[in-house]
Amino acid sequence: MPLSPDATLIEHSNIGEILQHIPHRYPFLLIDHVVACEPHRFVRVAKNVTRTEWFLAGRSPAVMPPLLVVEALAQAAGVLCHYSGMMSRIGKSIIFFAAIEHGTFGRDVAAGERLDLVCTLNQARRGVAKLSAAATVDGATVVEAQLTAVVRDIDRAP
Repeated sequence: MPLSPDATLIEHSNIGEILQHIPHRYPFLLIDHVVACEPHRFVRVAKNVTRTEWFLAGRSPAVMPPLLVVEALAQAAGVLCHYSGMMSRIGKSIIFFAAIEHGTFGRDVAAGERLDLVCTLNQARRGVAKLSAAATVDGATVVEAQLTAVVRDIDRAP
């Protein structure tokens, strides 16, 4: 994806950085690192699917369930929303995966493959983000969809 001329590009964020911005933890954290992110525009995230993943235990063939690919896209969308300034700087915010529309499913993701996830921010208003999302393996489509995410501030317990 080409960068805008005045882009502030965030590259190669590690898992520790991701954990600061989304509430997911092992075993439900489904993204490994941010490859690139231009706030207010797009994020590119990677997930290395290994044979030791909890969701592959006892599965034959060892393929990632498509619903978990959608969840990985939602987590990538959460990272983009954070870097785009949608999360509260003074309180605590939580992001909800609110909707999926126009989802198309392609090939499976097998153990040993790298899942590439791209989310593009189409619109953000009043804590509601509309995004285009795509998951691929070696350029082949796994999932494409339109996602809706909602960011809400939550009160801290006294």
